[in-house]
Amino acid sequence: MTGWFQGTGDIMSALMAGNSWMLSQAMNEPAAWPLGLAAMLALALLILVFYRFSPWSERNLEKTIMVVSYLAIGGIIFVEVFRRFVLSQQVPWSTTLPPFLFLIMTYFGCSYNVKLRTHLAFAEFRNAMSRTGQMACLMLDALLWTGFSWVVVVTSTKVAINSAANFQIMLGTDNVMQWWFLLSVPLAFTTLVARVIENVLADIANFRSGETLITQAVIGGD
Repeated sequence: MTGWFQGTGDIMSALMAGNSWMLSQAMNEPAAWPLGLAAMLALALLILVFYRFSPWSERNLEKTIMVVSYLAIGGIIFVEVFRRFVLSQQVPWSTTLPPFLFLIMTYFGCSYNVKLRTHLAFAEFRNAMSRTGQMACLMLDALLWTGFSWVVVVTSTKVAINSAANFQIMLGTDNVMQWWFLLSVPLAFTTLVARVIENVLADIANFRSGETLITQAVIGGD
């Protein structure tokens, strides 16, 4: 187990120094994985606390991000296609910003659908199972999503840090950094983990009270 935490000091030192190059090197150490898991779970719990004090955010955070991103993508494409073919003008970043916005929309959409349980549902199959079996499947879902998110959070954070260390600028701009947008990936999957924990707490409460565990999920519904 000692090997798992090898490089912890390097990572913490780089974070304290605020040096992206040092951090990009330190993130190659094994400690990036347990520290990434701890940071992901801690931030997910903070998000749940935030939801507790802001019910509107709990209901609408992901939906708002998705809609704003989608409208921004559509608006940029519409305006720039008009300007290109009618006015023979086009801003250089109009072809590079929409993919990043699509990235944000997609992964926060994934978090939203975990909230709605439209992923890994199998409602018809699970309804035929005993309550214990249903609960076991729901806990398995939580473990799978948490494990998958752990991998994504750590690897995408490495990509974002490497981008910052190499001062990668979004093509077509002078001072807009790519890592600003790349950080949306680990943030979105941390939000997803918050939804997983939220679902687990609801499942445990339902199991203890005798309430229905498996309900029909509807994409886009609440």
